[in-house]
Amino acid sequence: MAYDDALANRIRGILGSRDDVREQKMFGGIAFMVRGHMACGVIRDDLMIRIPAGEHEAALEEPHVRTMDFTHRTMPGFLYVGADGIATDAGLGSWVARAVAYAESRPPK
Repeated sequence: MAYDDALANRIRGILGSRDDVREQKMFGGIAFMVRGHMACGVIRDDLMIRIPAGEHEAALEEPHVRTMDFTHRTMPGFLYVGADGIATDAGLGSWVARAVAYAESRPPK
């Protein structure tokens, strides 16, 4: 499964100054790991993010957000943000920041 390399490059630009980020192929796309925890990634042309499970339902109220259903079952805390929700650098940056904040809140691996 291919992923949007231009979107991945935009994320690389946001995370580029960090020394605790690595990339890993995951879910048929690419994931960005922060301190060993998955923060966000690209699957096809969607941004995939991980946030606290308790914030899942509230995030679904936001435009262009849907539950990640890659395995045909919901995974609390895993969301897709569609292209319209990340069209601007500010929009993408906001979602990536939320995902990174969650990854940073978890114990280092």
